[in-house]
Amino acid sequence: MIATGLVRQIGDLSARDLAVAGGKGANLGELMRAGFPVPDGFVITTEAFRVAARAADVDAADAKSAPQRMRSVAVPRDVADAIRDGYRALGGGRVAVRSSATAEDLPEASFAGQQDTILNVEGDEAVLDAVRECWASLWTERAVAYRASHDIDTRDLALAVVVQRMVDARAAGVLFTADPVTGRRRRASIDAVSGLADKLVSGAANPEHYVVDTPSLAISDRGGTLLDDRRLRQLAQLGDQVEAHFGKPQDIEWAIDDSKLWLVQSRDITTLYPLPAGLPDPDKDLRVMLSANVAQGVFQPFTPMGLQTFRLLGAGFAKHFASRPPADMEEGIFVTKQSGMRLWLDLTAVILNPATRDLPVRAMSVMEARSEPVFRRILEDPRLRVRAGSTFRARLALVRAVARTGAPLIVLRALLRPAATRASLMSEVHALVDTDVGPTTTAAERIAAFERLITDHPARLGPRLIAMVFAGFASFGAASRMLGSRATQDELRSVLRSLPFNPTTEMDLALWDIAQRTKGDSEAERREFASFLELYGHRAVAEIDLGVPRWREDPEHLRNAIAGYRRLPRDAVAPDAQFARGARDAEAMIETLASRVHGPRRRIVRALLHRVRALSGLREMPKFQIMRLFARGRAILAPIGDELAAAGRIDGRDDLWFLTLKEVRSGLAGEDLHAVVAARRAEYAREMRRRHIPRVLLSDGTDAEAAYAPTGGGDLRGTPASPGTAQGTARVLRSPVGAQLEPGDVLVAPATDPGWTPLFLTASALVMEMGGMMSHGAVVAREYGIPAVVGVPNATDRIASGQRLRVDGSAGTIVIEAG
Repeated sequence: MIATGLVRQIGDLSARDLAVAGGKGANLGELMRAGFPVPDGFVITTEAFRVAARAADVDAADAKSAPQRMRSVAVPRDVADAIRDGYRALGGGRVAVRSSATAEDLPEASFAGQQDTILNVEGDEAVLDAVRECWASLWTERAVAYRASHDIDTRDLALAVVVQRMVDARAAGVLFTADPVTGRRRRASIDAVSGLADKLVSGAANPEHYVVDTPSLAISDRGGTLLDDRRLRQLAQLGDQVEAHFGKPQDIEWAIDDSKLWLVQSRDITTLYPLPAGLPDPDKDLRVMLSANVAQGVFQPFTPMGLQTFRLLGAGFAKHFASRPPADMEEGIFVTKQSGMRLWLDLTAVILNPATRDLPVRAMSVMEARSEPVFRRILEDPRLRVRAGSTFRARLALVRAVARTGAPLIVLRALLRPAATRASLMSEVHALVDTDVGPTTTAAERIAAFERLITDHPARLGPRLIAMVFAGFASFGAASRMLGSRATQDELRSVLRSLPFNPTTEMDLALWDIAQRTKGDSEAERREFASFLELYGHRAVAEIDLGVPRWREDPEHLRNAIAGYRRLPRDAVAPDAQFARGARDAEAMIETLASRVHGPRRRIVRALLHRVRALSGLREMPKFQIMRLFARGRAILAPIGDELAAAGRIDGRDDLWFLTLKEVRSGLAGEDLHAVVAARRAEYAREMRRRHIPRVLLSDGTDAEAAYAPTGGGDLRGTPASPGTAQGTARVLRSPVGAQLEPGDVLVAPATDPGWTPLFLTASALVMEMGGMMSHGAVVAREYGIPAVVGVPNATDRIASGQRLRVDGSAGTIVIEAG
């Protein structure tokens, strides 16, 4: 058969032909050219589709009329002749006709089952009819909805059609070269049915399920007798070879006739989270990584400059407190990894060290309750046994590292004189944040000043502020133990309500104050708002990413919050009054709890609980001050963006945040950076659409929560975080930017950082997928006196905006009310 612009032989195609043959056709061409067993066939190109669409006068944007037009108009003669020639070159007979969309190259969208496949087609006219059906399937309801959900541009969308000789299948099915549920790599997951695989895809037959460990070819799960050991191992080996060819785990459709195993499709498994580069062989050295993004309540990806900043930050802490500083400060320390434009912390050394092995479990029990059982199960994994060595020496090394921070002395001072220590330390912190970091006249000087700022200042102030907070929560723990059964959890949590000295609470109340005092006075609002930005303009939504604009640069989110506050009904309880009442109730609860013990214990409990209130509100202070440094660093770097744009190396100043410092230096030296920025922005846009981010990722690809977490029931349950009950209308948000919460709505979110908290003042309750008792959202919810339940799995998927919810922050339950 001679190739034309309308029809191409499969064996002539490769990955470069995606726009011509669609994802399915291009991948089959790759497989055939590489020598894999692919049935003979041809591809009706996207050009043929466009010719037919023009002949049918199809409006691609009209999903209602387009499919009917494609079906009702005859295939143009030149296209029909080319299809007949291709079919006859195959020798006629039964063929499979499959759609192949050009959008199938999208990493986060597999397009599985979105367009039609028609099997056992025989005869010229039947083939033409099947091709028209495939073309029309580009506008099926499921395909249109799928493209919309993945934000796929449909302006240039086209469809190719693959026609292949039918395999007279004795058995057929699907092979995933990695576990599609847990993400574990090099584990062949095989589903098989007798006959054709369409019964499997349509759900008409229950498949037999098999699992093969690819490196060893050991069969770990046998769900039937359709495939013998030889066939299973052959499938696993063939899948491994296909994965090696494409460089990514594959979703492969296969069929077996009386004598041969055939591959009829292969595509990337798009749901897997990418692994960081440079990891060791997991069979020899399994690594455990915690998502720093998720831990901070930020699901969105980081800009490259944001990632660069965190590498510098980690290197700075190592320089100050580790025995050996990193060789390359810009590359960071070995425990910081990145993939999917997100940051990961390698906790393997902590887990294998007998002195620190239990730390992740203890930390998660407070900060992120959903991850606590995951880490407990990780500790049971035989691949992560404690390394041999002296526990005493390990603990001594840990004590020395902590001592180098100066934190123990500050803890002692804070317990003895909390107010004086807090005042003294905050004075030192303010001075340090404003310390000169050197000249910033040239771009090179600006980069050097930025590096000095990030590698020096956070390491000097962070541990000291954390020590103050530690003293507060150590006091809380000591008081809780002394009170024992004399105090309920709700009573103890009420002591944490309306904590003073919390900069995030103070920020939100200041914004509320502006909304109330300047209503109807635009000039007063302008002055007050400018003063507010002087104090808090360094903050932002997803503020730990230095590449994100600060509120000082873009205050629209704050203006929306002010408008929301002014919509509150007159009889609503003012947040400032609620906060003040919460503080009075907390002080009263201290006296109530102290009265339940006698003698010296009463004085000690009272003193400890007063220290809780004097120090625990500083929990937000380390991050608050480091964000001041980030904003300062952003201002130092920003003019370099103007310089690069003026020189024509990038399009605009904001492209700077999609570069690393090394790339910035290259641009300043004359290198064109347009292609680098375009690729980074495209990756960032794709990652913004990713819905699931693993909390804990193993280096063999396993999403630890999916692999270890027990299956829950249908109830919406989580961790009680702020007591009380509330009823309201659900408002499901994945970002606070541009969001408006109506008074009394129940805020449902994946997680929250300080950029979300202006919304809290109008919410009646809070529900979060992430978090624990001391996570940011829980702390702020308690201070505002709104019920909160955190650590609720898949809350943003299981709850829909507009549903009526009843939230019980004491029991940790959410009830979706009927009607």
